[in-house]
Amino acid sequence: MSVRICIVSDIHHGTPTTTKRGDTALGLMDEFVRFTNDAKPDFVVDLGDRISDMDRDTDLRLEREVAEAFKPITSPIHHINGNHDRDYLEVSDNEEILGQSLENTTFDIGGWRIVLWRADSKIMRSPEHSGFVLRETDLVWLSRVAQTADRPLLVMSHVPISGHAQTGNYYFERNPESSTYPMAERARAALAQARVPVTCIAGHVHWNTITTVDGITHLTQQSLTESFTTNGEPAGAYGMLELGDTVNWQVHGDDPIAFSFKPGLARWTPPLPGFDSHPEFAARRRGQLK
Repeated sequence: MSVRICIVSDIHHGTPTTTKRGDTALGLMDEFVRFTNDAKPDFVVDLGDRISDMDRDTDLRLEREVAEAFKPITSPIHHINGNHDRDYLEVSDNEEILGQSLENTTFDIGGWRIVLWRADSKIMRSPEHSGFVLRETDLVWLSRVAQTADRPLLVMSHVPISGHAQTGNYYFERNPESSTYPMAERARAALAQARVPVTCIAGHVHWNTITTVDGITHLTQQSLTESFTTNGEPAGAYGMLELGDTVNWQVHGDDPIAFSFKPGLARWTPPLPGFDSHPEFAARRRGQLK
């Protein structure tokens, strides 16, 4: 039995900022609602950044308006906080508005384990540290999920952990440190402990990407209202992910993509250290090894 998931990410409801067309968000949410109710998925996931933050009072209003936009959906909905949902609001504020817990959790469906990795997405801004903080409690939780997995895992988060290049990305080509968690390699190492197939999908970076690291496929889905890839018009992106022996991912809208793959168990050979620091390679260059 396949599992069908409708996904929306980075809605960014609010005043247009840079290339985010937040003024179109609620109209595009109407289209997502129609798509979802026609598709009748097993569940729906919102990958976070429902709003473009302004101040606490405005953000509370914007979050409530997005929550209202989700209400006509007839399938179960799971939300994840993005960094813009946390600039002026607490996790508890989002929980109250959305009517659900926003803690890390898992559930099993159709032979898969769905992992809602709601690692803290607040961006810190201080002289000591600017950017995300991957909290140890979130990392240990993910590690234990991987260690104990007895079926394929789909890990869903706001922030991607693949470490993929940001070349060409409007926001992150020159700000790559803000595209992922510091020490994201530890999160990848945690997932590598799994002895089952693992697939990851995230939002945050506002483009569709496919990256495979250590045999694990990482996807990122385009924002509903982003325009830097669509000539100033909102991408209107929303996706369908189907899980079975094969994973099928299709993003609709004006920045579409379709990709199918079979998640595997194999992990890769660990990367070499730098050639200059590898004793064997250095000895060969000196002619000491043949």
